[in-house]
Amino acid sequence: MLRSVYILLFVFSVVVGRANSILIAMDASQRNHLKAYGMAFFILQKGNEVDWLLNYRGGSFLIDYSIQVANECVVRGISFEVVSAATVNSILTEISKPDINMEIVKLQTAPKIAVYSIKNELVQDETDAVITVLDYAEIPYTILYDDEVLKDDLIKYNWLHLHHEDFTGQHGRFLRRASSVIELRLQEENAMRLGFSKVSAMKLEVAKKIKGFCAGGGYLFAMCSGAETFDIALAAEGVDIVESMFDGDDPESDIQSKLDYSKALAFENFILEPSNSRKFSDINTGRQDFGEVTNGFFTLFDFSAKWDIVPTILTQDHEHVIKEFMGQTTAFNSYLVKPDALVLGENSDAKNVRYIYGELGHGHWTYYSGHDPEGSPGRRRTATDLSLYPNSPGYRLILNNVLFPSAKKKKQKT
Repeated sequence: MLRSVYILLFVFSVVVGRANSILIAMDASQRNHLKAYGMAFFILQKGNEVDWLLNYRGGSFLIDYSIQVANECVVRGISFEVVSAATVNSILTEISKPDINMEIVKLQTAPKIAVYSIKNELVQDETDAVITVLDYAEIPYTILYDDEVLKDDLIKYNWLHLHHEDFTGQHGRFLRRASSVIELRLQEENAMRLGFSKVSAMKLEVAKKIKGFCAGGGYLFAMCSGAETFDIALAAEGVDIVESMFDGDDPESDIQSKLDYSKALAFENFILEPSNSRKFSDINTGRQDFGEVTNGFFTLFDFSAKWDIVPTILTQDHEHVIKEFMGQTTAFNSYLVKPDALVLGENSDAKNVRYIYGELGHGHWTYYSGHDPEGSPGRRRTATDLSLYPNSPGYRLILNNVLFPSAKKKKQKT
């Protein structure tokens, strides 16, 4: 018996010795897609490179073999295969064929991640999808807010997520909730401390700083109302659009005609909603009861991996028809999306787009509508337990964006 064990160990050592790579497949065979992204990030943190095999088995990761990497995959519950040099060559040969819609992107450095979110023990929103998935995937990040942005701390980071913020200074239009009333007071105190007469003026300055971060080469990722109100605030620069119930004085007259859509990133020609609406504008095509259950789906577009590297990276997934999820800004009005923005995913009627991408100066931005890819009305104020959804295709889209700054990319042709 002991001799048999020694023989098996010898055979295993020979096989491993001949193998030189670990393949983390991202198709339906993967036990934990979300943790796999964290593993790729972990490798980058160690100063090593990762090959991202776009459209190969769901967008798999190929990593140089080491026993430490293999053990880490086991600990994290990630499926992986130890593959020989011959197998790797076969995979690379297949991917390189001109008629095969696959490509290899080399991930080179771990991006420095920041999340724009309020930091206060009195106001804690544990439902932000990006924070939730970064924690689950074990990807490190820094939370910053208005103080840090206004001090130009964004220069320290490569990637920024906008929490479900209201950049228009209307406090999310949720004054009926006790927590929102507390947040209103905190925002007002913060604006005064930083030398602004109104919250709206402070948020506009923050939005302009973030826009500058993106134009200078940063990557901006925004979800839900964080995306919608960011564009509204930029377009309304120099115009008071806030009702007296939010800031104590009346808005300007004829505000609609004074909006400058050229200052917004993604949307144009949008119409502002009245202050008694829970919506901000007609950018949002979702229903007002954003906790409502939906049985709808949206579809990711297919792109040429060899020609359109950027959108191909952002749409890597093991499923291309994804369950719709609600939010304060559930979906974007397709008729208001600027012509130079690229739609990555839309609902079946093509009137509602869910996922869009664009470039600004030297940087990139992505808007993703909805609040939580695995959310439901019963969990509106508690974080999603991603151990129950380790293969969530909706959450994978977020993590595609997180790894995006690591990639050595070609210019898109579309």
